[in-house]
Amino acid sequence: MNAETMRIGIAGINGRVGRLLREEVVAAGATLAGGSTRNGILEPVADAASPICPIFTSVADLAKVCDVVIDFTNASTVCAHARDLAQSGTAWVLGTTGLGEREQDAVDVAARQIPVVQAANFSPGVTLMTRLARQMAAALPGREYDAEILEMHHRQKVDAPSGTALAIGNAVADGRGIMLKDHMEVARSGHTGPRADDAIGFAVLRGGQIVGEHSVIFTSAHEQIALTHRSFDRRIYATGAVRAALWTGTRRAGLYSMDDVLGLA
Repeated sequence: MNAETMRIGIAGINGRVGRLLREEVVAAGATLAGGSTRNGILEPVADAASPICPIFTSVADLAKVCDVVIDFTNASTVCAHARDLAQSGTAWVLGTTGLGEREQDAVDVAARQIPVVQAANFSPGVTLMTRLARQMAAALPGREYDAEILEMHHRQKVDAPSGTALAIGNAVADGRGIMLKDHMEVARSGHTGPRADDAIGFAVLRGGQIVGEHSVIFTSAHEQIALTHRSFDRRIYATGAVRAALWTGTRRAGLYSMDDVLGLA
């Protein structure tokens, strides 16, 4: 399936990323088949080239007119969206973060029936950074190199650490053959004692309207190496998500990542 014949739907089409997705779908030459909102109303955007499209109050109805749905909504919607999209046979590009075990299980079940591209961040740069973090962690043992992850976002962000920071942390843990949940240190206050070997630390900053900044830092007694990614515009997430949506056109059911989309897997 090529871009011209791809029908793309946007869950949460009036959201921050949803508005950009409208423009990026059109720029890619695909068909903006519809969107979903809570009130069934399509709010205007600054770009006059963004087309009018059918609006639905449920993803189940949206899925009926789409080949793929891009979803940057809320963790509370994930289980319902997983069920509805799997039942309709519609591919799913999922950028929602903050999922618990129940929500992730629902995504995994859906991926047995439809193609699902799930990523905490659809930026190619972050995808490469996460891959490099895994390789670095494998080469730099925890008993010698302390791993710390620093992230900063706009003041409205409701989850912490960010989904991207956790993805980087999971990559570090994977590189070292450990589980992040057993080694992550998020809050440090008071007399905490010395830092444990293999600990993966997180520092979270919030302020202003910063789109997103992430660093992973490895420090030994003799050297330090850091990787940093800064997002200047949310459009990079929309561009990456549309790229992933087009990629699903020829894929079988399965759970995929941006590594697969970029040909890195």
